[in-house]
Amino acid sequence: MLARTWHGVVPAEKADAYHDYLLRTGVPGYRGTPGNLGVFILRRVEGELAHFLLLTLWDSWEAIGRFAGPDPARAHYYPEDADFLVELEPTVTHYEVLDVPAESY
Repeated sequence: MLARTWHGVVPAEKADAYHDYLLRTGVPGYRGTPGNLGVFILRRVEGELAHFLLLTLWDSWEAIGRFAGPDPARAHYYPEDADFLVELEPTVTHYEVLDVPAESY
């Protein structure tokens, strides 16, 4: 399993509206891609800025490519993202998901 993380920053006053926007655009885009195993939206407000971290889980590099296109390290944006985000960060990060033994919980 692979994890893909994307980070974005919006003005804090737009945080709720951006969350709603993600639920209409990015989340269905992820979930509608064969091989997607889950989507998590994390949000942290720091003063006047809200940080969003999207964590998605995938069954293979091929599945990530179906969502992201030929360069899986490039961030995938939707048309209205520029109306919310302070900047369009160009890349994402990928991780291998490793098993955690139950006795370590």
